[in-house]
Amino acid sequence: MINFEIDDNKVRNVEFIGGCSGNLQGIAHLIEGMDVDEAISRIEGIQCGYKETSCPDQLAKALKMATGK
Repeated sequence: MINFEIDDNKVRNVEFIGGCSGNLQGIAHLIEGMDVDEAISRIEGIQCGYKETSCPDQLAKALKMATGK
């Protein structure tokens, strides 16, 4: 599960439930206040090992869904 807010097209208060805590906290802090489109372009398509997706990729998908992109 991923919780976040979008305020004035900026990503705010990202919180991952589960996953690799340290890495996900880092991602959340790095994109805090970032423009939604910039965040999507930076994290979309990232893979996790042999998997076709990752936690950052899932965040990009959630941001796209939330903004209708």
